[in-house]
Amino acid sequence: MRPMTAFKSYDVRGTLGVDLDDAMAYDIGRAFARVIAPGTVVTGRDARDSSPALQAALNAGLMAEGVNVIDIGLCGTEEVYFATDHYGTGGGLMVTASHNPISDNGIKLVREGSRPISGATGLNAIRDMVAAADFGPEAATKGTCEARNPRPAFVERVLSFLPTEGLSPLHLLVNPGNGAAGPTFDALAAGMAEKGIPFRFTQIHAEPDPTFPVGIPNPLLHENRHLTADPVRASHADFGAAWDGDFDRCFFFDENGDFIDGEYVVALLAKAFMTVEPGARIVHDPRVMWNTIDVVTKGGGEPVVSLTGHAHIKAKMREVDAAYGGEMSAHHYFRRFMYCDSGMIPFVLVAGLVARAGKPLSALVAEMRSAYPSSGEVNFHLADVDAAIARFEAKYLPLAKAEDRLDGISLDMGDWRVNLRRSNTEAVLRLNIESRGNADLVAAKLAEISELLKAA
Repeated sequence: MRPMTAFKSYDVRGTLGVDLDDAMAYDIGRAFARVIAPGTVVTGRDARDSSPALQAALNAGLMAEGVNVIDIGLCGTEEVYFATDHYGTGGGLMVTASHNPISDNGIKLVREGSRPISGATGLNAIRDMVAAADFGPEAATKGTCEARNPRPAFVERVLSFLPTEGLSPLHLLVNPGNGAAGPTFDALAAGMAEKGIPFRFTQIHAEPDPTFPVGIPNPLLHENRHLTADPVRASHADFGAAWDGDFDRCFFFDENGDFIDGEYVVALLAKAFMTVEPGARIVHDPRVMWNTIDVVTKGGGEPVVSLTGHAHIKAKMREVDAAYGGEMSAHHYFRRFMYCDSGMIPFVLVAGLVARAGKPLSALVAEMRSAYPSSGEVNFHLADVDAAIARFEAKYLPLAKAEDRLDGISLDMGDWRVNLRRSNTEAVLRLNIESRGNADLVAAKLAEISELLKAA
């Protein structure tokens, strides 16, 4: 039985030739067809050198089981989500490794309506079928493969989030990072021009390039931020945006080239929805949340906390009919986008906010940073995670005003709050600290807890 190390909680990803290859992609296509029974599916791929062959193998496996394939070619994950719903298919599969190393690739899978597939809702069954590799005969009637282009309709959906009235001119720096975002952004920019939206763009690293000449696009990493920050300053742009490899995450830099931490982007987007849908429910993760709760409640909305992770956020949004859901990791979800995550919708929403605000992005964020400073997520690679958690609880639990175990352990200490959660896949603890208006307190508690967690 072949190893199934590529199968994770919600997707397939791993090292080519070790965890994943074309033969496995073919079998995943066959297994997806049998477990999900989609009838017709959408498939797409990112800009990696290995992605066309993996997509071809995946398509062949699907067609071998009688499934019809709509191939949308080079695209972003969100375009597969959109096309799955737009064409009314029974599922969608995106070949991508997003921001993972160049030696990797993977597959993201959804069912009808672009609903996520988890282990319990089909992924484990697909994995077990692929592991056994005992499919028997192919379908008597093979499926077909048809190339289609949903991008014009996708652009219209994205631009529906940007009302065109009252927009001041902006100059924006955009960095697709030589991933899949470049061609889609070109279509989005053309759509904005047709609607008379007064934005102009400076693009860098726009061409998809499987060699990734400036590195794998992952703007969340500190060492990669200068690739966008420096050109923002040099071009005197009003702000900058950069995407990861399959552009389901968008990262923002203000006009000074300073990176905008994810929790403040969540609050900015929540504020955008408060202006168009007063009273809306907004879903957020529990790592850093005081600022988001403040923005939503002041806007007349209802904040709703959820477990971290896309399947949890999407499920909670459907449960409470939320307009928007955001994670500080730069995943943003929208009810009018099948409750799915998008990297292009946040871009147009933030641009709209800045174009109407009469103040720069740095000022919009400075107000929130001052009111609710945070540490950002700090990771600790530890030999004994359980012992570190025990030390943390022994010191801080007796002092806490409130305790929450929704996702890791969150403690409300009165004038500051801490969330400590373990990684699901490695010996890592993730720490977030926030306060009400006291950045020095955040720094002091970060130093104090860091020393405690790292103690032998």
